[in-house]
Amino acid sequence: MRAGVAARGLGSGGMGLVLALAACVPVPRPFAGPQTGEAARLVEPPPPRLAVPVPANALLADADARSFATDLAVALLGNEVPAQAVAAKHSDWRLVATAEMHGAQVIPRYAIMNPAGIEIAHVEGLPEPAAAWARGDSGVLQSAAEDVAPKLAAMLTSIDAAQKQNDPNSLYHRPPKVAVLGVDGAPGDGDSSLAHQMRLQLPQLGVILENDPKAADFTIGGQVRLSPAAAGNSRIEIQWQMRDASGHDLGRIVQINEVPSGTLDQYWGDVAIVVAQQAAVGMREVMEKQRHPPPGTPPPGNGTPPPGNGTATAAGARPQAAPSSEPPSSPPPSSPPSLNPAALGEPTQP
Repeated sequence: MRAGVAARGLGSGGMGLVLALAACVPVPRPFAGPQTGEAARLVEPPPPRLAVPVPANALLADADARSFATDLAVALLGNEVPAQAVAAKHSDWRLVATAEMHGAQVIPRYAIMNPAGIEIAHVEGLPEPAAAWARGDSGVLQSAAEDVAPKLAAMLTSIDAAQKQNDPNSLYHRPPKVAVLGVDGAPGDGDSSLAHQMRLQLPQLGVILENDPKAADFTIGGQVRLSPAAAGNSRIEIQWQMRDASGHDLGRIVQINEVPSGTLDQYWGDVAIVVAQQAAVGMREVMEKQRHPPPGTPPPGNGTPPPGNGTATAAGARPQAAPSSEPPSSPPPSSPPSLNPAALGEPTQP
């Protein structure tokens, strides 16, 4: 932005425009300062889901089995797991619930299956009264779901972490490589200035800039839209979109503000710097969520279970119960999470 442009107070949310260049000439800075409300927002698509199909072998009537699937999905959502009580698609991780009789009690079992249908881990729930379970007692089913949900969330987090640790080429072990594709729709020199500043800002946040989009982990592109606003101003919306190497939409940074009409018709200058600084920080957060997803997010691909910790057993095997004074007909206590050792690998140190 050239010297001589007068500072004018404006902007959504009461944000002003005053900052100075080295020559002490005030210039508009519509994206400077704290971003609140609509001024900046991070928009992300939903993460991979965990499908919870209706259990076919849980010793429940069909209607009760459907209710139990819903209870499990609701309890998992309460533990930040993106679960849905739906039939699994080919790309879904899934939770398969079953149950076995032990005397007068029922032991529910929950298996986490990857998209290939391979059991990666399982855990047993607390014993439930067989009579109440058989009649589909809503309180019993809901209680069973709420009991196991935190354990399943922790297992999903461990599976995802192990998958990254076991892959020396994963983003767990190296900084991400990003290609900035460009910016479209900005007036004046905004397209080139915004793209240039984004390429300067990202490396300062530990990101490797990649010129070839095919060699990048992520690509970033920008789109600018201007529309008339009140009092002789223009509403400007800058949207940065990030995609992964497969072209999947990972998230968007949206920056919105108002400027006097014509302010950015020629040179963006210092405004482009501030816009790129703020957007780059948001994009880095999206990348970090790809490296370290929120707890309970099902990992992409087929997954790799975490290394054993001495309490896990092979999938399908039941841990030995500790000696007990209970009569033989009593069910064993709830077993610790069990992992599939066939898929285990040696973790690579970061």
